[in-house]
Amino acid sequence: MSFRKPTSVKDFFIHLGVLFGGATLLVIIVFYIWLPVTTNHGETITVPDVKGMTVDELAEFLSKRNLRFEPTADSSYSPDFPPLAVLVQVPAPNTKVKENRKIYVTLNAKSPPMVKFPDLINKSLKSVMMTLSSYDLKLGDVKYIPDEFFNVVIEVRLNGRIVLEGEQIEKGSTIDIVAGNGYGNTVFQSPNLIGLDQEEAEFAIIGSGLRVGKIKITDKYQAGFAALDSLGNDMLEYRSISPGTVQQQYPRPERRVKIGDPIDIWIYTPDSLSNTATILDNQ
Repeated sequence: MSFRKPTSVKDFFIHLGVLFGGATLLVIIVFYIWLPVTTNHGETITVPDVKGMTVDELAEFLSKRNLRFEPTADSSYSPDFPPLAVLVQVPAPNTKVKENRKIYVTLNAKSPPMVKFPDLINKSLKSVMMTLSSYDLKLGDVKYIPDEFFNVVIEVRLNGRIVLEGEQIEKGSTIDIVAGNGYGNTVFQSPNLIGLDQEEAEFAIIGSGLRVGKIKITDKYQAGFAALDSLGNDMLEYRSISPGTVQQQYPRPERRVKIGDPIDIWIYTPDSLSNTATILDNQ
């Protein structure tokens, strides 16, 4: 069939319309039929959150969702995840992608990297906690022992042994701390509180660097006071005491105590508990 040359203006416009219609039809077929079919146009998949999944779990999980994955060349380490678990993924969760899209994942290292242990001795506990965190190390138990400086690190341990500055240990290791309690090793004799009223006794305890322990009630009206017998030997002389005063204490007077130890006292109360406020009530 030959294309007839237009011989009039009418024929020219007819030919022009045919050409325009054919071009329009071609555009419709290419962009609205052929391309959508070949590219799955409009069909998307929501990227799932795969963080924490291991490689073995990941392959089956993504294949069921028409997705793939590829580990990146980079690796990292987190003690909170198992080896070869996903730490980072691209695209991010809830992103819309085409079918068969590849998800790039950064995996946790098979074994923890080594880190040179920092100097923690004679540092404050707060400073040590920050240092451990920056080295990806965990704080374990904190044990206090007598020392004049409070919360100052005296010793650091790993799995029960002392760990030294510069030693190579695994990231994620748990470090136990031995710190000072601020009380030191000062040992002295406990004050004699027998016969003092409750408030006086509490003042004496606190003023000696000790702590008020348990306050108990007793109906015993006599207390033993230090005295000497006819030969000059130490003895206890029992005398009546007034209500509201200390009838007994523990540790006993002049027993060895150290700063911060508690002192328990028994208050003679013949009828009922006293409602009188003491210095502890006002603290």
